[in-house]
Amino acid sequence: MTSSNSAQQKRTINPIIIIGALFFVFGFITWLNSVLIPYLKIACELNNFQAYLVTTAFYISYLVMGVPAALLLKKIGFKNGMSAGLVIMAVGALVFIPAALTRTYALFLLGLFVQGTGLTVLRAAANPYVTIVGDRESAAKRISIMGICNKVAGVIAPIVLGSVVLKDADVLIKRLKGMSTAQKVLELNSLAAKVIVPYIVILVALVILAFLVYLSSLPAIDTDHEDETLANANVNKKSIVQFPHLMLGVVTLFFCVGVEVIAGDTIIRYGAAQGIALSTAKFFTSCTLGAMVAGYIVGIIAIPKYIKQDKAFKICAILGIIFSIAALCTTRYTSVMFIASLGLANSLMWPAVWPLAIADLGRFTKIGSSLLIMGIAGGAIMPLLYGRLTDLYNARMAYCILIPCYLFIWYYAGYGHKIRTAAKG
Repeated sequence: MTSSNSAQQKRTINPIIIIGALFFVFGFITWLNSVLIPYLKIACELNNFQAYLVTTAFYISYLVMGVPAALLLKKIGFKNGMSAGLVIMAVGALVFIPAALTRTYALFLLGLFVQGTGLTVLRAAANPYVTIVGDRESAAKRISIMGICNKVAGVIAPIVLGSVVLKDADVLIKRLKGMSTAQKVLELNSLAAKVIVPYIVILVALVILAFLVYLSSLPAIDTDHEDETLANANVNKKSIVQFPHLMLGVVTLFFCVGVEVIAGDTIIRYGAAQGIALSTAKFFTSCTLGAMVAGYIVGIIAIPKYIKQDKAFKICAILGIIFSIAALCTTRYTSVMFIASLGLANSLMWPAVWPLAIADLGRFTKIGSSLLIMGIAGGAIMPLLYGRLTDLYNARMAYCILIPCYLFIWYYAGYGHKIRTAAKG
């Protein structure tokens, strides 16, 4: 290896380490929602539809704040944008303290929205950064590495928070039924207060990391640059909507995130609905994310050496359909196992859709990335629809919502992303 190649590799690896740490952080924050849903359902006395507003408040920020995030990044750059995103997330964690002290669900939702806003800025900077910082053909591999950082945090987060806020939850639910109104209020206030210390720790960690990122030596990346071939191809392009593969990619990402969040954030409540104790069910999200980590490892080994990322994308979509149908046709632990297995099906979707969707955007990359970030709103809408179907029918049959989502994902993986080729011709 020449000294120039070694230097180039070092310039690539160092940013990957920093971005990996950020992916760990927003994975940890994101997958706390799987515990917050059953926790707030008890503490704030909610039905299923109301409880899944947790995911709506968190993920809707990607839709609402996607364009403002792009404008902010255009003004202050990727590195400063990452620091700003972490600070905004810290503010969201701070809101949890008065929310817990007053046991006000609206304040919890506000805190989640603010955290989601910070993550919108952070993701809008980090995702294109890790895609562009190295060779595009191995982008899915780098994003898979980021996915492992994200999902390992997701495995840890529900266990850590669940051990604090859901400790003895099954006993508490039974005791609440025989309590007077005054006793119930005291018990629920005590339960709500359990979340304060964990979120103070999160607040401090986010502020420290924001400072470290601000002081880091992350290199600047010019996403507005186009080589001669790309510039000629885009010469008549005046609007982002002239890239059909991107627009279809946004819809695909909407469904990808929707099915991922349903698989991870509903499985604890689903286990409880199947008669499994919360003391056991609280580990189910970690099983889902463990399956995702396994899928990411396969992606790192196999892509692009043994399989192209679009082919892996198609296989994942087919697995999603198979596991969804299997979950609908079984019960209890077997059905839960198939929902957890969706983590494997979902693992390579995000790493594959991102480079396919932003390919050949050139100077439109920042706004294209922001539109993709807005597609994360699938995590706001799809779990809420699942919660509504659960209230109308039952928690198992509500999973039928997954099948049309995976069918559209399969279409994009096989055909939709190629429309840009047809558009050029």
